Amino acid sequence: MPKEFSRGQRVAEQIRRELAELIRLEVKDPRVGFITLTDVELTPDYAHAKVYFTSMTGQDGLDDILRGLRRASGFLRRELGRRVRIHTLPELHFQYDPSVENGNRLSSLIDRALESDRQFHPEDEAAGDDTSGKGPSVD
Repeated sequence: MPKEFSRGQRVAEQIRRELAELIRLEVKDPRVGFITLTDVELTPDYAHAKVYFTSMTGQDGLDDILRGLRRASGFLRRELGRRVRIHTLPELHFQYDPSVENGNRLSSLIDRALESDRQFHPEDEAAGDDTSGKGPSVD
C-alpha cells in the first residue's frame, strides 16, 4: 500500500530540494561550503521553515556556516518564491542536524565491539563459517 503524504510534507520536500539546488548552484559564500540539507519542517501556516543541514566537516566551522546561511536567507527566500508557488513563503531558520554524525559514531562503535568480540571468541566465528550451504548441524 503506498504511503500517503500530506500537502505540508510534499511542500516541505519540494522546499528542501529547491533550497539544496540553490545553495549548491547559486550561493557563492565560501562559508557555506559543502552542506547537505537533511530535512525541512514547516509550521502548519507555512510561515516558518526549520531547515536542517549537516556538514561534510562535522561541527568544525559550524558558526561560520550558520552565519553564511543566515546572510543568504533573504536571497534564498526570494529565489524560493520564484520556484515554489505557495500562498505564504516561509521564513527560513537553519539548524545543524547531528544525526548523520551520531549515526557514523554509533556505527563505528558497533564495528569496534564486533571486532573486539571476534578477538575474544574466535571459535564463534569458525562455527558460524559454514561453506556447505546447509546451515549449522543440530545433533
